[in-house]
Amino acid sequence: MLTRPKRVLKKLKDKGLSFVFQEFLKDINREKIDNFGQIKQLFKQGKGLEVGGPSGIFRDRGFIPIYRFLNELDGCNFSNSTIWEGSIENGKNYNYYKNKNGFQFISEASDLSLLPDAKYDFVISSNCLEHVSNPLKAVKEWVRVVKKGGLVLIVLPNKAHCFDHRRPDTSFSHLLEDFKNDTQEDDLTHLEEILALHDLQLDVKAGTPEQFKERSMNNFQHRAMHHHVFSIALLEEIYRHFGLEILQTAGGKEHIILGRKTN
Repeated sequence: MLTRPKRVLKKLKDKGLSFVFQEFLKDINREKIDNFGQIKQLFKQGKGLEVGGPSGIFRDRGFIPIYRFLNELDGCNFSNSTIWEGSIENGKNYNYYKNKNGFQFISEASDLSLLPDAKYDFVISSNCLEHVSNPLKAVKEWVRVVKKGGLVLIVLPNKAHCFDHRRPDTSFSHLLEDFKNDTQEDDLTHLEEILALHDLQLDVKAGTPEQFKERSMNNFQHRAMHHHVFSIALLEEIYRHFGLEILQTAGGKEHIILGRKTN
């Protein structure tokens, strides 16, 4: 494997100084979330858990590139085999940044019972919660494993920019009902709505309508279904419900919310 200096030298030889300089400028000017400097300081040298990663948005070229500044990051995925990560194993092999590895847990996002209370400085999760049938149950767990004063950062798709654009936003009362009923991951309550309103033209990987229906009906295995459609307002209501102080929200292609545990 080439080290960073050797990669730069190879690019210089293959592409020339002008190309390397332009790449450098792109990295410097790449768009980042507002107040990224402050966000970086909040997470810097912290120990956290990522649910449903690793995620491009947290890498160096992402919108919130915090991976490089973390002291330690463990990961949690629901299965040893997912359509996003492929085959993964429980153990010290969660490779989130270059040569940095945390512990890979195999566990449901809504069941972190293998972890003690207040273990981490933060929890981060990108494009995961929409795949969870009982979001409040999951967020409750994420808050539980964070220390007082710790952070919870969630990134979710904005329906206006993805295949969910025809679907209505989920209400908080609906999420609360799922929580009270202890809805499980084999739930297919939203299947009919999804099959009717999912825009397959914006989801080529899902295949034909027949293939998409088959995958959705077997969602417990694949977890590709978006059970719920989130808005910033809904995320703010979730954070207030769990007593999280909202530090920042951001819109655009994705909905982003950052909060602090206060009790």
